[in-house]
Amino acid sequence: MRNTVPKAHTTGAPLTVVVSGASGLVGSNLLPVLTTGGHRVVPMVRPNGGAPGVRWDPAAKVIDRAGLERVDAVVHLAGESIAGGRWTAEKKARIRGSRVDGTRLLCETLAGLDARPRTLVCASAIGFYGDRGDATLDESSPRGEGFLADVCAEWEAAAAPARAAGIRVVHLRFGVVLTPAGGALQRMLLPFRLGAGGVVGSGEQYMSWIAIDDAVGAIHHALVTPALEGPVNAVAPVAVTNREFTRALGRVLRRPTIVPMPAVLARLAFGEMADELLLSSARVVPRRLRESRYAFREPDLEPALGHLLGRRQ
Repeated sequence: MRNTVPKAHTTGAPLTVVVSGASGLVGSNLLPVLTTGGHRVVPMVRPNGGAPGVRWDPAAKVIDRAGLERVDAVVHLAGESIAGGRWTAEKKARIRGSRVDGTRLLCETLAGLDARPRTLVCASAIGFYGDRGDATLDESSPRGEGFLADVCAEWEAAAAPARAAGIRVVHLRFGVVLTPAGGALQRMLLPFRLGAGGVVGSGEQYMSWIAIDDAVGAIHHALVTPALEGPVNAVAPVAVTNREFTRALGRVLRRPTIVPMPAVLARLAFGEMADELLLSSARVVPRRLRESRYAFREPDLEPALGHLLGRRQ
């Protein structure tokens, strides 16, 4: 993240915003941007934690209703990591439950408040679209097939109580969030720096990405843009193939990218997760962000990687 706060993040009346997943990859970058922009941020925290905030435990169906009264907005980012280990039956249950059950508990609670927030920005993912080859996908595209598509559809449907109660609900369908602090890019850096990076599978599968600055920017934009509602793709304007991404990262790091990972090896190493995260193709465009005049800070991949890795060309 840049140290300066974009002017767009400081406009409008200050908001009181409750954030779940505040310590996660996106949430930890969102909080300082909101607070520096003049907004009051209240994290959602576990009941046995020592930090102040709104107490909740989705698995136990426990939530502090009083802490959610009279806030302006809620940003819901909490959820089990989809990339932390093989997808065992237990892992898949945690992925689904942390998103679907947690969202349902939160939204049923918000719907029952005396003073409800005006806005709920709820994370989703482009996994909604499934493996779609080179088809261009926008928010009007139908749901795809597979475990992640099912989870994303249920995740978004779980917000129905909030929507029915008159809360403006925005589902940000995030692409691959790029930051060296975590996630996919962090895991790629060591092998690429060692010269052991290369294409995965055919390399022709599309990867829809978004730099961390724009992931945070899209959340803020959703908070302060009343016309936005429903699904909104949070991806950079141009998706790239895995081959294009591999070459761009190699150029930025000034390292060769000649060690491929064949599809069969990816499946042996990662199981079902390989097919849905590494080998699937989703060429997603941010139609609604662009129509609502969101200004991307990092629209192009190679300059974005250069900024993130301190290697501007």
